[in-house]
Amino acid sequence: MHWKKKVHMSRIRTWRRLGIFALLGLLLSWLISCRPTPSPSASPEIEFWTMQLQPQFTDYFNKLIADFETENPSVKVRWVDVPWSAMESKILTAVSAKTAPDVVNLNPGFASQLASRKAWMDLDSKVSEPVRQQYLPNIWKASTIDEKSFGIPWYLTTRVTIYNQDLLKQAGISKPPTTYEELAQVAQQVKDKTGKYAFFVTFVPADSGEVLESFVQMGVQLVDNQGQAAFNTPEGITAFRYWVDLYKKGLLPKEVLTQGHRNAIELYQAGETAMLASGPEFLKTIETNAPAVAKVSASAPQITGKTGKKNVAVMNLVVPRDTSKPDEAIKFALFVTNTENQLAFAKAANVLPSTVEAVEAYQTQLASNTTTSAVEQARNISASQLKDAEVLVPAMKDLNKLQKAIYENLQAAMLDEKTVEQAVSDAAEEWNSSRS
Repeated sequence: MHWKKKVHMSRIRTWRRLGIFALLGLLLSWLISCRPTPSPSASPEIEFWTMQLQPQFTDYFNKLIADFETENPSVKVRWVDVPWSAMESKILTAVSAKTAPDVVNLNPGFASQLASRKAWMDLDSKVSEPVRQQYLPNIWKASTIDEKSFGIPWYLTTRVTIYNQDLLKQAGISKPPTTYEELAQVAQQVKDKTGKYAFFVTFVPADSGEVLESFVQMGVQLVDNQGQAAFNTPEGITAFRYWVDLYKKGLLPKEVLTQGHRNAIELYQAGETAMLASGPEFLKTIETNAPAVAKVSASAPQITGKTGKKNVAVMNLVVPRDTSKPDEAIKFALFVTNTENQLAFAKAANVLPSTVEAVEAYQTQLASNTTTSAVEQARNISASQLKDAEVLVPAMKDLNKLQKAIYENLQAAMLDEKTVEQAVSDAAEEWNSSRS
């Protein structure tokens, strides 16, 4: 009977242990149930990236964000300003890693590269038609691809011709050119009389689209309705030859093949070029960096071709498709770009607004302004061009590849590596091949 007693005692100890474990389990369950459940953050944060707007506009954005947070106390905004030269690589990396900010300041040309990969939210289902109609129709359209909206228009600039009155006077020129035909004549005269260049324009593929836009102004159709190259035409050959001839005649600095638009600004500020195609906002930079040049600078309408078309450059706000806070992001993007805030930013930055009401109010303000400073003169010219201006090169898939094909073949013709006709043909073939 001794072994039976041992078994009995073993069972008692086992049940005691199980009872203790059960009691501990109940106690832990009770403690956990009594612990308050963590609540989601009362202030979700959205991240907002801009392009090189610090430190000039730090006060503006701090106030803008504070106003938004006051109106929307459940949302916080973290502002990150990214250097212009770094934005492309940073946003590409962030989108690929799914760590993109919630609202990003880009331009339609670059944004369209990622729009074609469906990186941005389709705004047509998120922004109502009455809200979309508050923006200038052609400007809203600039941020669409395949008839789907991927961006909200923000601020605009139309190029003006900033010119050095003393240099033109030394060359015997009484007024700046208004067409590319006149520009070629002025370029020769400035070089002959002063030994300097009339202007600088870049042929670096990843930089300014000014040359590409000049093709459209000269009457060249870049692509057809199917997206195939449409510039291998007499008009396209003429446009290619225009730039090739200027280079071969020594009327363009050799650095146009290697330096970007920043070099155009530096040359103008150094008094080495007679004209600068840029936005009115750069006059402030010239006043700071080269006051002597600024004193003899004036502004004229932008140069165009036989079509008379004038460009408008658009900056927009996009919302990445992978954002975890789409409603808050869109609400903030619409707040930044509403009429009141666009007017305030246009005044602070010497740019143009993009809502219908803001444009009307802006032009009224300019008309009532009696000052005649160089900056005010440029702003008036820029605003007066807005009614006729358009986005000359609309957003399209692989736009960067089109610009690269044209610019690189232009360079080859400039360096006598190809004839103009061959360069045009090769550029068209390269673009069409990239699409297949």
